[in-house]
Amino acid sequence: MRGYTGAETITIDGYWKDGDGIVLAVHHAAGLTLRLRQLLFAWHEASWYGSEVEERIDERLKQTEMIISPLQAMDYLAAPESVRLLKTEWTERASLLRELAKLLRQALQKGWYAPDWSRWTAESRAWKLDIPASELEAWAQIRRIVPAIEEQGDLGALQLWFSMIVEELIETDENVAAVWSSTVAALGTGALVTKAADEEDWLVSIGLKQDNMPFRTALQLLEPTAEEGWRLRPAVQDRAEGGRWIMLELAAKGQVTEGHEIGAGDTPLRFKLHEDAPKEWQPFFEERMRKDEHKWAAALPDWVESTAPVVPAESAEKRAGGAQTQAAERIKINLSDSEAWDFLERASVRLLAAGASVLLPSWWEAVRSRKLRLKAKVKSSVGSSEQSMFGLQQIVDFDWKLAVGNVNMSEAEFMRLAEENRRLLQIDGEWVHLDPDDVERLRKWLKKNGGKSSLTMRDVMEMHLRGGTELEPEREDDEDALTAEVELNEHLTAWISKLNESSDLPLVEKPEAFQGELRHYQLQGVSWLAFLRRFGLGACLADDMGLGKTIQFTAYLQHVLETGVTGPSLLICPTSVIGNWEKELERFAPALRVLVHYGPRRARGEEFAAAAAEVDLVITSYALAPLDEEELAGMSWDVVCLDEAQNIKNYYTKQSAAIRGLSANHRVALTGTPMENRLTELWSLYDFTNPGYLGSLSEFRKAVVLPIERERNETLIGELQRWVKPFMLRRVKKDPAIQLSLPEKNEMRTYLSLTVEQGALYENIVSDLLGNLESAGGLQRRGMILSALTRLKQVCNHPSLLLKEEADAVQSAWDPDRSNKVLRVLEMVEEIAAEGERCLIFTQYVEMGMTLKRLIEERIGIPTPYLYGGVPKAARDAMIEGFQDEKQPGCAFVLSLKAGGTGLNLTAANHVIHFDRWWNPAVENQATDRAFRIGQTRNVQVHKYVTLGTLEERIDDMINRKQLMNDQVVGQSENWITEMSTDELRELFTLRKQRLKG
Repeated sequence: MRGYTGAETITIDGYWKDGDGIVLAVHHAAGLTLRLRQLLFAWHEASWYGSEVEERIDERLKQTEMIISPLQAMDYLAAPESVRLLKTEWTERASLLRELAKLLRQALQKGWYAPDWSRWTAESRAWKLDIPASELEAWAQIRRIVPAIEEQGDLGALQLWFSMIVEELIETDENVAAVWSSTVAALGTGALVTKAADEEDWLVSIGLKQDNMPFRTALQLLEPTAEEGWRLRPAVQDRAEGGRWIMLELAAKGQVTEGHEIGAGDTPLRFKLHEDAPKEWQPFFEERMRKDEHKWAAALPDWVESTAPVVPAESAEKRAGGAQTQAAERIKINLSDSEAWDFLERASVRLLAAGASVLLPSWWEAVRSRKLRLKAKVKSSVGSSEQSMFGLQQIVDFDWKLAVGNVNMSEAEFMRLAEENRRLLQIDGEWVHLDPDDVERLRKWLKKNGGKSSLTMRDVMEMHLRGGTELEPEREDDEDALTAEVELNEHLTAWISKLNESSDLPLVEKPEAFQGELRHYQLQGVSWLAFLRRFGLGACLADDMGLGKTIQFTAYLQHVLETGVTGPSLLICPTSVIGNWEKELERFAPALRVLVHYGPRRARGEEFAAAAAEVDLVITSYALAPLDEEELAGMSWDVVCLDEAQNIKNYYTKQSAAIRGLSANHRVALTGTPMENRLTELWSLYDFTNPGYLGSLSEFRKAVVLPIERERNETLIGELQRWVKPFMLRRVKKDPAIQLSLPEKNEMRTYLSLTVEQGALYENIVSDLLGNLESAGGLQRRGMILSALTRLKQVCNHPSLLLKEEADAVQSAWDPDRSNKVLRVLEMVEEIAAEGERCLIFTQYVEMGMTLKRLIEERIGIPTPYLYGGVPKAARDAMIEGFQDEKQPGCAFVLSLKAGGTGLNLTAANHVIHFDRWWNPAVENQATDRAFRIGQTRNVQVHKYVTLGTLEERIDDMINRKQLMNDQVVGQSENWITEMSTDELRELFTLRKQRLKG
């Protein structure tokens, strides 16, 4: 019970203190100091039971000051409670605070407050009580409370307390904050902080007071006519019905609006209502116009022109009698061109911020966003039969033009306008805005480069396909550089359209000497190659694996020979597919004279030159290109063709340099994966087919590679697609237009668990890696991650692969029971053999491949070939021929992914097993396409082995979810793993033990 006489007694005083807010000064007996706050605020949830109340303790005076925030002070003082065994006595001053807190809480709950116009600034908000007239009688007690407090000199800041309560609510209450945010979003911060000429008008502008005027007003900017220039005129609109705006008319000179008398401080109105306006508007019109004129002048003080008012003759007597008129401060209403632009760009924004409505010409928003563009208009004769083109370095004649929106100007017209220094002008009925900075930069650029009236065909194509090219910026940090575009004539437009759509090209006749049939899309490919050759342009035939790139190039080469061209061509390919090329050429082009330049007994020097001159095609390997550079570079080749052209993806290798240095009339690249890992590989390919087309490597890396690979810049990806498309022909098997009628390809994952031994080895590797990563530097860190990656993949295959155990030295080495992967592949091969079918098994480790070969042969008793990089060419050819001959015994073909993943035709197999993963879908698909290609008659089953609980499973999931860059532009290698954080690596590598089985 609160009246219990045995309770401790305390005295509470209260006062306002600037900088602190409400302070409760509590006088108490000894021993209560540490418990006082807890006792006073035991039930006050808003302050978290006193934990948010700051204390200042004076033990000597036995007094504790408690500083409470304005909102919490109102909440607590309106209904203070303390524990029952504490008796509280309130001083008169504190009791007055309690009464005031109740009134303030009522005002807050009822919404009886408004912005304090007099103290509201751009830096801080202020609020005040706004009690309705009907409630003032009930609030009469505040007239007693406030003076009593103010007399004591403590709470003269009543409004400040209340204002801080509202602000604290906005800051701490989520619901109030959301309402305030939506209010600001609807009104705009400008209207809130820029005050109108008077308080009532400001409250109306921010939506906190209703405007009782029957019409709304706006200041309208009118375009020049033949009689008048730019003008500002008020306009009115029916508030209830909306509809069209009615422009106000200028009052006649000296005319006084009806009912208005000139007196001290009065000025005649400059505008009058249009006769179409409703008559009931007239009583409100004068008040509205005076307020608006005052508002406009306050918002645009630098636009004010002070003029003495014109007084009508009949008022002269009044004026002589002593009535004085004052000068009117009104904004100018007749504007020059530069003033009109300033109003559009800046003054109108200030008016809007002040709560005034503005009507601007409908074209302004579109015009202001249009940038000045430089155009190179290609002359009409370029590309016609009178002036044909040949090569990317061909000079193209053009004229400079300047464009803004749909308005075009000649260089001379632009220079004349630049001298006039006009911002707004009308050309052929369309308004144009010229930014002085852009005009000056373009004027200087044209004076420096305007004499250049020719571009190369390479420049024209880049500007057209990429949507323009950036002019040389005057400042390195220029983020808004001007661009130049190209305007093609009809000949070039049609020519580039044919490049982009091979189906629109006229088809060449199938060469007479070609033995076999060409599918429709293959004949299109031959025609596309011939079309590019005609104009001296290199080509990249990037069809999906299995669509017959070999056949298309063979037919193209015969087409070239049948047009009367003499001289040898050169084909460079991986060693593993030289035999395949020989077989295909014998089959489809038996009349073709072919020289295979390979092996230790190959011709050198003059002997090679003489031999090459007598044939139509020389075939050699990538490995020999740098070794026999002198012989190859000494010949003038008609066509140089690269098969599996991704072999030159590394620009700085001797092999790439030697190949780029070869002389050729036409360069052709064949590849199913024009980009495996990096965009620079795409550049490298194009630098062979069309040197310089994508610019220098450093330019390409800076402008394209970094924004795409780091930021996935969608705009640049689109530009790059358009840029590379004309010289790359890529068709996929799934394209309905191909109409391959291939059997189905079914991909499935075979999930396997680790053995206990594998799990222990796996965890040790991960533990060592994570323990050493934090102290490792950049390069060392990447090396450690890649090394661990290799070791973890080896563990997933078989422990002996990691431990390098040899079967002769360790009795249990390579025991299939030590790896569920090995057990499963042996079981699967048995099943495939039982069905009379064949399979390809891909692995990236030589030791693993040799072991699989041995284990399969031991279990099934059938010879199993193993193709890897060290197998001689003759042996390779024998392996492929034997496997493809289904009359010979065979079931499995083990291949190294690098040596056997490209260029081979192994359609005798209808199963493909990826024993360990390369983690690059493009590379794995190439390998799969050794079996899934033209000539395959059975459904192909693709089995991808995944070890559960390991990084194999997690990376497989990531690849399935991730949209790789190769799909967007025309692949990622596992190098991206090295860029992960340590936490991400821990999540990726750590073994999930629930997947571990014995």
